[in-house]
Amino acid sequence: MISKLKSRKRIQKRIRKKVSGVPTKPRLAVFRSNKGIACQLIDDVNGVTLASASSKEVKSAGNKSEISKQVGSLIASKAKSIGVDAAKFDRGGYLYHGRVKSLADGAREAGLNF
Repeated sequence: MISKLKSRKRIQKRIRKKVSGVPTKPRLAVFRSNKGIACQLIDDVNGVTLASASSKEVKSAGNKSEISKQVGSLIASKAKSIGVDAAKFDRGGYLYHGRVKSLADGAREAGLNF
């Protein structure tokens, strides 16, 4: 039987083959842990992280989905400040629901296009 981690890594490789970030449209990579969530805007051509945001930066109470939405709006505002208005969404092998979806919705509402 395949473990949950190995399955996620396999899905992550499949996604990574299709999604690659360029300087004008970087990859928005999501990492989800049991306690928090983090995301990065990555330029894969030059191999650099342009901006990052995590739930540790958000000083708000609420459930994990609400905090994820605030992290999404935070990364969108950081992207706007460096001149990026569009990104490719990389869910990192996680299912697109719950906290991952909340992060994407928060980024979209703050003006980041996928």
